[in-house]
Amino acid sequence: MAACSVEELLAKAEQEEAEKLKSISVHKELDLEFDIGNLLACDKNRIESRQFREQKKDDFLRSLARDNTQLLINEIWKHPTERVEEAIVVKLPDPATPLPREKPPPKPKPPTKWEQFAKLKGIQKKKKTNLVWDETAKEWRRRWGYKRAKDDTKEWLIEVPETADPNEDQFAKRVKAKKERVARNEFNRLKNIARAQKVKVPGMGLTPKAQQSKDELSRAMSVAKTSTASVGRFQDSLPKEKAPKNTGKKRKFEPLIGNFSNEKQKQLELLKLMDSKKPKLDITKAVNKQMREEDREEAAAKYKKGAGKKGRKGNMSGKGKGKGGKGKGGKAGGGKGGGGGGKKRGKPGKH
Repeated sequence: MAACSVEELLAKAEQEEAEKLKSISVHKELDLEFDIGNLLACDKNRIESRQFREQKKDDFLRSLARDNTQLLINEIWKHPTERVEEAIVVKLPDPATPLPREKPPPKPKPPTKWEQFAKLKGIQKKKKTNLVWDETAKEWRRRWGYKRAKDDTKEWLIEVPETADPNEDQFAKRVKAKKERVARNEFNRLKNIARAQKVKVPGMGLTPKAQQSKDELSRAMSVAKTSTASVGRFQDSLPKEKAPKNTGKKRKFEPLIGNFSNEKQKQLELLKLMDSKKPKLDITKAVNKQMREEDREEAAAKYKKGAGKKGRKGNMSGKGKGKGGKGKGGKAGGGKGGGGGGKKRGKPGKH
């Protein structure tokens, strides 16, 4: 029994070792379809359902994945190789299977105003080194950033220029100038984005313009009023100042805690309206609409009637003019028969 048990253990160990070191040759009924550019292998072989049920699912799937991966690696190494430094790499071909993207491909970044000017003038960008020699510290330092060369923010003494005010704080002036540069760069960056997206930047009083319209001035004034701590609540108004337009209304929300009777009533009314088969009729709105229709029809009838009367009057005036030509006097319409027509023709505008 002891000998049999030892033999079984040795056979089991050999089997486990063989499982770990499987051969690189894998046999399949149908060859796999490869797309080496995407590192893709499609296995169209039929899966034996009986074998899948008899074995453990995890072991079966692991064995299938191992064989297909081995075939994919074998196919990869059939392509030309090259040595890069101390590694051997494979030159992969172009992918053949189009894979869908979750998001559209990124668009090329639009050029800034300076890049457009440099391209127009033929200015080429020169790459600068990151390290420069600092004469003060007598060592190589970074050109920008922390511990950069010629860092004037670490100076404890600043010489006051001859044209400057002797009582002016030069340290505060330097800090203010740096903040202005940062703000100007940020403003130019936003302008470049707006120009690339073809968005018109509105003048809100913060972006000065050569000429501002009436609406822009009123908007700038409203922004200046509401920029106080009280949001313009205690600001005095001008004598004939009009209320600002398109300022929006403050949204009101129901309380999250407390009495929910109003919310319950609103929900019940909404359900009642949805449950009713006939739509809700607004009587006042319907009556007003009917009255407007009647007034419109009455106005149209009066207009037609007036147009007919004017046509008949024109015919009568033509007849009077003919009779007046034959009458006695012969002045401006002639005799009695053409009196009416002559007056209307001689003095237009009086009826």
